[in-house]
Amino acid sequence: MAKHDNPWKTLSIRDIYDNRWIGVAEHQVTNPSGNRGIYGKVSFKNIACGIIPLDDEGNTWIIGQYRYTLDEYSWEIPMGGVALQTDLLAGAKRELQEETGLSASRWKQILKVHISNSITDEVGVVYVAEGLEYGKTAFDETEKLQIRKLPFTKLLQMTLNGEITDVLSVAGILKLAVLRS
Repeated sequence: MAKHDNPWKTLSIRDIYDNRWIGVAEHQVTNPSGNRGIYGKVSFKNIACGIIPLDDEGNTWIIGQYRYTLDEYSWEIPMGGVALQTDLLAGAKRELQEETGLSASRWKQILKVHISNSITDEVGVVYVAEGLEYGKTAFDETEKLQIRKLPFTKLLQMTLNGEITDVLSVAGILKLAVLRS
């Protein structure tokens, strides 16, 4: 890929908000047209990590939960945040076990995406986990989850029908469908 020069010039950065998940900063900038302006940036302290577990019969598991920010219920692949500068695969293994009780002997990263690159630096990855073993869940205190086992073909259909709307889930499911075809 060709390297491109940054047409933006950062004049100053002021932190506006910070918690354990995100930071928000206001950037005073000179934009590509040479005019002064403001750019708001949300920086994430975790990588969004999704997992598609697949058993030998082609079944998978999804998680249902109420999403506070959307004020609606959502079905998604198992996922969670993995702290920056930590072992991403270890975090994926932890999230799968916490949310489904599953562990896997084979892991493959199939996707890396930028979630909303116009206002955030959030990165998302999706793994496929195979060679599954069953265990116990360990939900976080912020999670009230439902676990649903279904054929991957049904999950793909739910995605195509708009029943699955989480972007990391949609992207991962579609990518895996292409890889399996």
